[in-house]
Amino acid sequence: MTKKTPNPIDVFVGSRVRLRRLMVGMSQEALADRLGVTFQQVQKYEKGTNRISASRLQAISDVFRVPPSFFFQDEDSAAPTAGVAHETGDVSTFVSSKEGLDLNRAFLKIEDAGVRKSIIALATALSKASAAAEAGERADTAPELRI
Repeated sequence: MTKKTPNPIDVFVGSRVRLRRLMVGMSQEALADRLGVTFQQVQKYEKGTNRISASRLQAISDVFRVPPSFFFQDEDSAAPTAGVAHETGDVSTFVSSKEGLDLNRAFLKIEDAGVRKSIIALATALSKASAAAEAGERADTAPELRI
């Protein structure tokens, strides 16, 4: 008997559950208690091993205070995923990491939109400079940072 691979959409939805759980600082055990399931069941949901029913997804949405559509949205847009090509990727992996969560929490506490734009400009300039350095370009060809 061969092991059935999870549907990519179930994996994506599960990764979004995990992302939101980590963003709010909730443990798998705490989410399981709120849902009336075991933490192992939450693990299976997050991995996409077990499909999340509509009623369970609504309960998860209520716990996290987000609409159910949140679990179908790509990180880079507000539009629902167009297909299975948007499986969990680098952005999801980073955002779910300790550094990504710390960065997101700190960024969300900044109320000044101008400061947030400056931080984005800084990160963009640093990434371009890093890419240029890796490509062996001269330092003076790296983008100029204006804040």
